[in-house]
Amino acid sequence: MGTRITESFVSFTYPFKLAPLDVELAAGTYRVVTDDEEISGMTYLAFRRIATMLHTPALAIRSSSHQVFEIDPDDLAAAIESDSQRRISLEGDSQ
Repeated sequence: MGTRITESFVSFTYPFKLAPLDVELAAGTYRVVTDDEEISGMTYLAFRRIATMLHTPALAIRSSSHQVFEIDPDDLAAAIESDSQRRISLEGDSQ
């Protein structure tokens, strides 16, 4: 069985919170790494997600401390959506 590792980046305009972190994270761009494992016995190539990890701090923040947190991808998607909605709302208010 093989493992696939995917790296992506997410950007937040506003500070945000995610479980299991007890602190608010600064706005910025964060590295997200997803591990998927191949599902054997299929007639086609298929994968199942086994972990999603958020690397902190944000890329632009200089820090000697670097941490990786396993997060729920649905929580991350909700935080991205919330940030987007907040940005759209504030842009609409300024017009």
